[in-house]
Amino acid sequence: MRVVTWNLWWRFGPWAERQKAILAVLRELRPDVVGLQEVWAAGGGNLAGWLAGELGLHWTWAASDASERWQRRIGEPGVEIGNAVLSRWPVVEREVLRLPAPAEVNDGRLALYARLDAPRSQVPFFTAHLTSQLHASAIRRDQVTALAHFVAAHRTGTDFPPVVVGDFNAPPDSDEVRLFGGTRTAPVVPGQSFFDAWDYADATAASATWDPANPYVHPGLGPAARIDYIHVGGPAGPEGIGTVRGVRRAGDGPVGGVWASDHAAVVAELAGAAG
Repeated sequence: MRVVTWNLWWRFGPWAERQKAILAVLRELRPDVVGLQEVWAAGGGNLAGWLAGELGLHWTWAASDASERWQRRIGEPGVEIGNAVLSRWPVVEREVLRLPAPAEVNDGRLALYARLDAPRSQVPFFTAHLTSQLHASAIRRDQVTALAHFVAAHRTGTDFPPVVVGDFNAPPDSDEVRLFGGTRTAPVVPGQSFFDAWDYADATAASATWDPANPYVHPGLGPAARIDYIHVGGPAGPEGIGTVRGVRRAGDGPVGGVWASDHAAVVAELAGAAG
């Protein structure tokens, strides 16, 4: 099972040209499942729906209930923002979690759960987008706490471990990422832990998903960092289903003269969903 996570940078920058670049990258990757963040919907159109149609995938999405906070940044009312899942297999169950945040920074960050009806085993899949402020580690700790409980409530009834992807807006050694993983500190939910797919990468491979080499990344926000993740619940299921076979970046350069997003995508190969 090939899994991708990608923050698509909403309607910022040259979004119409970027839309074509996003499709080109995903078409080349041929993913089975994609978790997306900063997806736009406007005027009856939806970026995730359009991508799913072009790629022949099922899809589901959830809109933020605070899209107006984003709209003020681009001066374009009526454009929604949210998370989405694209899947080779049907989505048979879904639920949305509004991630907690204080009112002054609350811009409607979400986690979206989708249960995917893969031939060998149903896959509990989650895509999340955490608060982005550099000083907001405490907020993100509250958010991963809520996310971990959300995952625990939906991981039963299948041998496949939960797969949790998204833009965590925090590096691997941060309190919030370690807390969510539950292997380098006490887990939020007793007995629930997650493997970071990047731990299975080639140690020499480029891994920063937020990189000032990308012209859309503001250099004042700090050095290159790995802030986008594919987490897989451990231990792996029977016969190793859910085992990470490898991970890499994608969409980390211009396509047809335009960068697809301000984030690079993350691609991981997992064992054992398809028959």
